[in-house]
Amino acid sequence: MFLDILFLCEKVALLFSLSTNYQLGTPACRLPAGRQGRQGRQGRQEYTNKAMNDTDQKNIPSSELSSESDLAVEDFAALSSQDESLIIEMAKAGVLYGHKKSRKNPSFEKYVFTTRNGVEVIDLSLTLKAIDEISQFIKKSLEERKSFLIIGTQPAARESIINLAGALGGSSYVVNKWIGGLITNFSVLYKRIEYYKKRKKDLQEKRFEGYTKKEKLLISREVEKMGERFLGLEEYTKIPDIVFVIDSSLKGHKTVIREAQKKKITLVGIIDNDDNPREFDYLIPANDHSKPSINWVVSKIIEKIK
Repeated sequence: MFLDILFLCEKVALLFSLSTNYQLGTPACRLPAGRQGRQGRQGRQEYTNKAMNDTDQKNIPSSELSSESDLAVEDFAALSSQDESLIIEMAKAGVLYGHKKSRKNPSFEKYVFTTRNGVEVIDLSLTLKAIDEISQFIKKSLEERKSFLIIGTQPAARESIINLAGALGGSSYVVNKWIGGLITNFSVLYKRIEYYKKRKKDLQEKRFEGYTKKEKLLISREVEKMGERFLGLEEYTKIPDIVFVIDSSLKGHKTVIREAQKKKITLVGIIDNDDNPREFDYLIPANDHSKPSINWVVSKIIEKIK
């Protein structure tokens, strides 16, 4: 059983080595030369499927299997056939891809399975375990009526953040630029959010009919600007009990981490090898800069907390 699972993990790593130019450090994935005309998820998916098929045709003897993983035998044996299927699914979504080894935070070492072409491959068995643990934590927190603030200001995370917020009962979220002081200067920001909500309601109820055309235009623009700034925060009425962050390496997200730590708020995150796992109370090691990967991880969390 151990060799079977080890072969599976090595197969995933080999898939990565076949994708020499498949780098997710930029918003759009770069496919090998001659394949770059295929854009978006479909092109990446087709290439990954081919790589998996190529890997299937390679008969790798057990003597050549990598010994780079730090996992114990019992850790591999604990994986069910369903987990094996999930690992292949995760590989196709790109969940295993980290950044270049040179960018790795030393504290992330235990979550790395191996390195291929200078880029690190995340240990997907640990990702699966983390998804289960965090899903259980979230379910318990919801039962205790704890509040969440979910942050993901990168475009790749926007859809997943909004979906997760909905699954958590309409939790507050930030998908645009982080607002400094949203946690540490809550009382001031709360008043601004309430002001925005009032102006928005007044505008909808046409309470500015007596104003000049120019004045109404200025009010409309003000409400529109505040609407963009406070998107996802209309129900933000208290300092959150839990802050959920996708990718803590982003500049604005670093501020989120500092503010949450200052208020001793529980931190949960989906992080990559360039992030510091010591900053989090709960974390999921995964590719946090690719939309398919983020979507896959978040969809699994939503599925498990229902």
